[in-house]
Amino acid sequence: MNYLWLYLNYICHYMMPIFTLDYQDNSTKARAGKIITDHGEIKTPVFMPVGTQGTVKGLHQSELENEVKADIILGNTYHLYLKPGIEIIEKAGGIHKFINWKKNILTDSGGYQVYSLSSNRKISEEGVQFKSHIDGSKHFFSPENAIDIQRSIGADIIMAFDECPPYPCDYSYAKNSMHLTHRWLDRCVDRFNNTQPLYNYEQLFFPILQGSTYKDLRKQSAEYISSKNCFGNAIGGLSVGEPHDEMYEMTEIVCDILPNEKPRYLMGVGTPANLLENIALGIDMFDCVMPTRNGRNGMLFTSEGVINIKNKKWEFDYSLIDINGTTWVDKTYSKSYLRHLFSVNEMLGRQIASIHNLGFYCNLMNNARERIIQGDFINWKNKMVKKLINRL
Repeated sequence: MNYLWLYLNYICHYMMPIFTLDYQDNSTKARAGKIITDHGEIKTPVFMPVGTQGTVKGLHQSELENEVKADIILGNTYHLYLKPGIEIIEKAGGIHKFINWKKNILTDSGGYQVYSLSSNRKISEEGVQFKSHIDGSKHFFSPENAIDIQRSIGADIIMAFDECPPYPCDYSYAKNSMHLTHRWLDRCVDRFNNTQPLYNYEQLFFPILQGSTYKDLRKQSAEYISSKNCFGNAIGGLSVGEPHDEMYEMTEIVCDILPNEKPRYLMGVGTPANLLENIALGIDMFDCVMPTRNGRNGMLFTSEGVINIKNKKWEFDYSLIDINGTTWVDKTYSKSYLRHLFSVNEMLGRQIASIHNLGFYCNLMNNARERIIQGDFINWKNKMVKKLINRL
């Protein structure tokens, strides 16, 4: 029996990437699971810090690993393609070696960034022609070269090339955009299945579900991407301006359709309260620039609510940044000192806020996982959401 267990453990951990569901909540659709890749274990629910250009802004990799305790970070295909360029990453031996990060990495395909360049891009059946935001040079992304570029970058999880429709958009635009995304997905799947990783580890592929805020389109898209039987599935096109209630409604609709045995990734979301509500609906993976972007502007997310550290009310507050915080900055610096750093535009203030916020987000996911396992997630979630939306 011991030999069998050892063999199965070897197969699971060293022969193929897997996703396992360890616990499912009885009162909600929340799940606790694990993704195991060649770069290690990702416990879910998980928040993935965004390192768009090969760095999570303001943080060293050691801080991400030891303080934030991130299992996985993001890179962006569009930005890494432009700078430093694919040749430099390939010659370094892939993105992990280039940035010296030994854990997992996910790359977005660049579809959202191209969408954000609405005045500088042209969409066709073949792909998207766009102008670089850096120097105005012209480039072209197709489903095929989006996969090829992500093979060269070498992330553990790579994404399909999709079109992200604006919000709001009319039904006709959303429908045509969804079908274009599905046709592009077919080409992405074909390219992925007919190419090999460039480095000595496996890569996992996630399609992206679209459909704006139209229920029937979201259902169609969920059914279509589920039929591709990829390792996991992503939900795109939300958190682009729609009310939170619509986001939750769309998430609930598609989670009822997406395969239970595969990880679900809600892209670009969101506030701490958004994360907990979407975990309750069955989401496993999240990313968002909010903890770092808002942190650089003086917004701190804490277990008691949201702090604008620039406000005068913190001028003489010598208490620690967050008494319940898990990073070293929480136990080292006072609110008064951090406010001072922002008041004199000292870069250390932005770094401290970013470390705190990312540590808070990742620890919130760990706490959610523990509550799911313990069986009291719903009560804890409802209490936490009320606290998290407080403005202190």
